[in-house]
Amino acid sequence: MPNMTRLLKDIKACSICAQHLPFSPKPLLQASTSARLLIAGQAPGLRAHQSGVLFDDRSGERLRQWLGLSHEEFYDRRLVAILPMGFCYPGKGRSGDSPPRPECAPAWRRTLLESMPQIELTIIIGRHAQQFHAPNDSANLTDAVRCWKMWWPSLIVLPHPSPRNNIWLKQNPWFARDVIPEIRKRVRKFLDDSRRPDMKNRP
Repeated sequence: MPNMTRLLKDIKACSICAQHLPFSPKPLLQASTSARLLIAGQAPGLRAHQSGVLFDDRSGERLRQWLGLSHEEFYDRRLVAILPMGFCYPGKGRSGDSPPRPECAPAWRRTLLESMPQIELTIIIGRHAQQFHAPNDSANLTDAVRCWKMWWPSLIVLPHPSPRNNIWLKQNPWFARDVIPEIRKRVRKFLDDSRRPDMKNRP
C-alpha cells in the first residue's frame, strides 16, 4: 500500500498541467488511510483555489446538509476523503468553469484509491466523476440519481449541490424524500463507528 504521507507530499508538488492552468498549481484534496466516505467531485472552483478549502461555499453547505455532517465532521480527514477529478482550479470555460484537467486522474487517482482501503461509500458528483467511478453507466443525471439503488451501498450519484440546481431539486422531490435519508443513515453509522475507542487514533 502506498505511503499516504509521501503520496500527498508528491501530489502537492505536482505541476504536470501547469502550462494549462490560469494560476500556479495548487492541488486541493483531503485524504487519509482511515477515511470511510469518499466525495468524488469535479475540480476546485476559483473560491476554493483562493481559500485552499474545498466546498467552502453554498454548495458545500448544501452537501453537508444532505450528508448530515457538521462543518467539523466534513473536514475531518480521518472520516471523509475529498478527491476532485482534477486537483487544481482549471479556469473559466464557455459556460462556468472548465472541466478537470485530463492529466490529473491518470497520474494520481488509482494510487490514492489504493491507499484508502477503508472507503465504504463513494459520493459521485459530476459527469467526469461518474465516468471514472461508474464507467459502464451512460445514464443522464436524473436517471443515474433515480437508479441510486443500483450501486448502493458502495456508490451513489448525486446532483451537484450548487444553487444552480434548485430547479432540478424542485422538479424531483423524491430525491429529498427517498434518497437523502438513506445517505444520512449510512454516514451516521460511519460517524458512530469512528468514535469507538479503537478507531480514534487511526491516521
